[in-house]
Amino acid sequence: MMRKINYFSTLIFFVIVGTGIGLAFILSGLSEDITGSVWTGIIFSLLAIIVSSAIKVANQWERAVVLRLGHFRVLRGPGLFLIIPVIDTIPYWIDIRVITTTFRTEKTLTKDTVPVDVDAVLFWKVINPQKAAL
Repeated sequence: MMRKINYFSTLIFFVIVGTGIGLAFILSGLSEDITGSVWTGIIFSLLAIIVSSAIKVANQWERAVVLRLGHFRVLRGPGLFLIIPVIDTIPYWIDIRVITTTFRTEKTLTKDTVPVDVDAVLFWKVINPQKAAL
């Protein structure tokens, strides 16, 4: 399942980059040397990338499995949470809603050799996301 775009972290990214660009323009207007404004823009861009990649949002029906350097750390969600971008990873988003799985029709014989068609639907739900992840 492909994750959708986290609009909150995108908003935070653009706010930080916009602040950096505005501050760079102010610094370039105060002095004739533009290296300070260029470095300000670069620093704010890197800061925006790090902060926006640290912000995660889990929906009400989702739990995120957070691994720190490959070891199970914690389950997060629902709602807003933060991770350490390079150290923490989220390999799985566990859906705890009721999920249905359908099985195709199969022909079988009853005990008294009467042919019947069998359809089945399986309803399943994750009750303990930590056990499901591990």
